[in-house]
Amino acid sequence: QVQLVESGGGLVQPGGSLRLSCAASGFTFSNYAMTWYRQVPGKERELVAAISGFGSNTEYADSVKGRFTISRDNAKNTVYLQMNSLKPEDTAVYYCARWRYWGPNEYDYWGQGTQVTVSP
Repeated sequence: QVQLVESGGGLVQPGGSLRLSCAASGFTFSNYAMTWYRQVPGKERELVAAISGFGSNTEYADSVKGRFTISRDNAKNTVYLQMNSLKPEDTAVYYCARWRYWGPNEYDYWGQGTQVTVSP
């Protein structure tokens, strides 16, 4: 069965960095685009970044461009989100999701989420 397990969240000061990881299993990892979303209580889930199966295409939310980098290691079935220059407004639960096809509503499996808190 498909499993996505996020890790790497935590508490960080503004301006700091974190790297999130999402370990995937149960499917041929390189066949699928992988993504990171985030959600704040009371708000809709927001697409943060996406990466195609072999990493040739990436996409970012305007709010994170230049600060966040999505990458993947297909040998390890893992997708990463490197987050630099973090701001308090980046505080959210971050979710890893698989896309069936390239597109913002093409998710079919989600991880359990990892909390990121940016605070002094």
